[in-house]
Amino acid sequence: MTDALTARREALVREHMASEGRLDFEATMATFDHPRYELIGTGAVFDGDEAVRRYFKVSREPFPDQDNEIIAIHHAEDAVIVEFWLTGTHKGPLKTATGTVAPTGRAFRVRMAAFFLFPPGGERIVCERVYFDQASILKQLGLA
Repeated sequence: MTDALTARREALVREHMASEGRLDFEATMATFDHPRYELIGTGAVFDGDEAVRRYFKVSREPFPDQDNEIIAIHHAEDAVIVEFWLTGTHKGPLKTATGTVAPTGRAFRVRMAAFFLFPPGGERIVCERVYFDQASILKQLGLA
């Protein structure tokens, strides 16, 4: 892998994360070769254009100010790995497996890691795999 490819991938990942924070999901979608999110903390997978757009809608309804703060970026042959703080405020209904939780108005801030996967030699993302502790979020929201 060349230094130039590493730099292009990192710039793309930074734009991906920034566009999510701006709620500019068209720009986010443009960073994908194939849109896919795997949320390891919940086991949810959103694969393909329609599913990923649905993920944006359902994840921002309860947390419209959801944003991220990059802590560190690491590079691998087929991935850019980002450690970051995810922040947000529970301002809308949160759908869970057992029903819908009314907004608490409480904020959360949790440390996470995301693996942005690339095909060999590729410059656009084929999957964002996010590792996090869902219990930490629920505890900060007063729901656990």
